[in-house]
Amino acid sequence: MSPRCPSTGSERGTVTVEAAIGLSALIAVFVLVLGAAVALVQNIRCADAAREAARLTARGDRSSAAAAVRSIAPAGARLDVREDGHAVRVEVVAPGIWPLPGLVPRGRAYAVLEPRVAEPGTAGGAEHAGP
Repeated sequence: MSPRCPSTGSERGTVTVEAAIGLSALIAVFVLVLGAAVALVQNIRCADAAREAARLTARGDRSSAAAAVRSIAPAGARLDVREDGHAVRVEVVAPGIWPLPGLVPRGRAYAVLEPRVAEPGTAGGAEHAGP
């Protein structure tokens, strides 16, 4: 037995309400899937930027590494370069994505310093690669 309006005894408007709820759920799922796709693309861009920055830093071209991150990574990405002995570790972190604020796109890379660059006493630091 289906619910009826107590005063009129009709089911008038129930289909409209069900359609509105179903459409709202469909839109919410679409927004979440779209946000996940954007997060995936930005994560790939961060990984590409980190790989390129690690390669350039290992060659001794740190300013070009920051420029590469600005051009490859999403806007506002942060570049963090750490030199550890004869190697360099690079991390690129982009701002979170709107529908999924808990997902933070990031990419990490590791490279061995070129022999002419691997001098003791060089310390890495953090740089902002965004606009």
